[in-house]
Amino acid sequence: MRYRPPRILLAFFLSFVVGISGCAAPLTNTTPNQPIELAVYAAASLTDAFQQIGKNFEKANPGVKVTFNFAGSQQLAAQLGQGAPADVFASANSAQMTVAVNANRVVKDTPMTFVTNRLVVITSPTSKIMVTTLQDLAQPGLKLVLASKAVPVGQYALDYLDKAVIDSAFGSEYKANVLKNVVSYEENVRSVLTKVAIGEGDAGIVYDSDVAANSTTHVGRVEIPDSLNSIATYPIAPISDSKHAELAKQFVEYIFTEDSRVILTRYGFSLPK
Repeated sequence: MRYRPPRILLAFFLSFVVGISGCAAPLTNTTPNQPIELAVYAAASLTDAFQQIGKNFEKANPGVKVTFNFAGSQQLAAQLGQGAPADVFASANSAQMTVAVNANRVVKDTPMTFVTNRLVVITSPTSKIMVTTLQDLAQPGLKLVLASKAVPVGQYALDYLDKAVIDSAFGSEYKANVLKNVVSYEENVRSVLTKVAIGEGDAGIVYDSDVAANSTTHVGRVEIPDSLNSIATYPIAPISDSKHAELAKQFVEYIFTEDSRVILTRYGFSLPK
C-alpha cells in the first residue's frame, strides 16, 4: 500500500516551498547600484593634487567615482582627438587644449585657467658632476634629461634656452652646448623627475610643483630667474560630449573652490593673477 503523508504535513511543505521561492526570486533580479564614473584626463604634473581633490569630490558627491588618466598633455589631447571617452580635460598649456577644441571635444571659450606653474632645474643626489648654476648645464659630460618638445614642459625648457642665449651671462653657444648633453627626451614631466632622482641623469628641467609634490624624492634644485623662466598656464574644461555633462561641469567648478585651491597651492602650484 502506497504511503500518503498527512494532509497537514503536505500543506506545510507546499507553503514552505512557496515561501522560499517567494523570498529567493527578488535576489536573482537585484544588482547593487553602480557608481557613476567621471573620467578626468589631466596633465601628469597634476597627479598628486588631483588625486586628493578627486577624493574630496567623491566625499561631497556620494555615488560618484572619479577616475584619472594622467599623462603628457599632448598624449591626452591626441587620445581625445581619436574619440577616447572622457568627461573633463585639464592641460598643462593652452596649446594642447586648443587641440582638443579643434577636435570638437571641448567647446571654444569654455576652458578656464585654474593654476600656473614655473620651471626649475633638478639635480641628481648621486651625480658626480656638480650642478649649482644654470651655466653648469652646458659643461661637457653632463647627462641631461628633458621632456619631449611635444610635452608642454619640454617646450618651456626650450623657451628658457632661447632666452638664455641672448643673455650675456650665458653666451650664444649656451643652448647648443646644453642640448648636446641631452641623453633622453621623456613623454611626460614625471619621467624626467624619476630618471634624475634614480641617477639616470645628472640634471633635468621640471615644474616647481613636481619637486614640491614629491618630498620623498630627494633631488637638488637650481632656480631659474623670472627673466628666463616661463609661466605655464593650466586650463580646464568639460568634454563637450560627456555622458555626465552636469557632473563634469560640477567637477570643473569644484576645482575653483577654496578647498581645491588650498590643495593646489600646497602641491606647489600658483593661482592665476
